[in-house]
Amino acid sequence: MTEQRNETIDRNQVGSIERTLRMVADIVKQKGREILNEFPITPPQFVALQWLHEYGDMTIGELSAKMYLAYSTTTDLIDRMEKNDLVERVKDENDRRVVRIHLQDKGTTIIREVINQREAYLQDVLENFSKDEVDFLENSLSQLFEEMKRDAETWKSF
Repeated sequence: MTEQRNETIDRNQVGSIERTLRMVADIVKQKGREILNEFPITPPQFVALQWLHEYGDMTIGELSAKMYLAYSTTTDLIDRMEKNDLVERVKDENDRRVVRIHLQDKGTTIIREVINQREAYLQDVLENFSKDEVDFLENSLSQLFEEMKRDAETWKSF
């Protein structure tokens, strides 16, 4: 951001944006949990499936860092997911000492169905927005995400 752009941002505006983002995040989380109630997975399993679906196989250490969970907690989570045929542990092709978590077909199907329902909800919410408003929202959120991920440890490896 340039200095000139920074000077035009009012502190009250920043507070309003932060509050609105927080409230939107809360609603998305609440609605997401309502949707998850229709599926045989827990919210932490959903988060793990999301990471694996978006970025592919990971070690438990990588996944635990992305989820901000202790290694042991992630191991327990993966154990339960493996028992439910959502994921499997596979040896890394390049280093047989490394074990990666791989999304199984059942996990892929569930995560796609959950995301489809979440997108349908958002589609309904955006129904009264014009095409230009939706385009502006998409561009603004993308720009905000790009700025924020520069400082976010979770996203530095992507």
